[in-house]
Amino acid sequence: MALQQQAHGAGLTGDRTAVDRLIDTAAGLISRVDDDLPWGNACRRTPGYLEVQRATCYGRLGLGREADSLWSQVLDAVPAGARRDRGVYLARHATAAAGAREPEQAVEIARTAVKIAVETGSARMRRELVTLERAMRPWHDAPVGRDLDEVLAPVTEGS
Repeated sequence: MALQQQAHGAGLTGDRTAVDRLIDTAAGLISRVDDDLPWGNACRRTPGYLEVQRATCYGRLGLGREADSLWSQVLDAVPAGARRDRGVYLARHATAAAGAREPEQAVEIARTAVKIAVETGSARMRRELVTLERAMRPWHDAPVGRDLDEVLAPVTEGS
């Protein structure tokens, strides 16, 4: 957990090399995670957990193509019953698309994330969609920004 948190820090400071090194090191330690600790085994019970962390970091680094590829892989592996995780990952994928200056793609991905957020009532997903909304500010007055407002309306109305 400490290594993946360090990777997020490296992502925030723009150090892709450190992100990859830290995530790769963490991957080598997964077999040593103690499943009896209720807070410490997400990396073993969540398919693609470390690639989710890497994709999140890549999105923050502005590595749109790389983040998009990772999010596609991660989403292909999410079990059907893990709707909340899928919605969170979709929201992060949309945010990465916005960061890569692909606002139309971000809005299209957000459509599915919002549908899941409404169905599940997930507060975590709503927080991720607020992050997307901030990432899309450069297009706020453009047609794609208005499209995003419409897409997000079911989860932002009354907020």
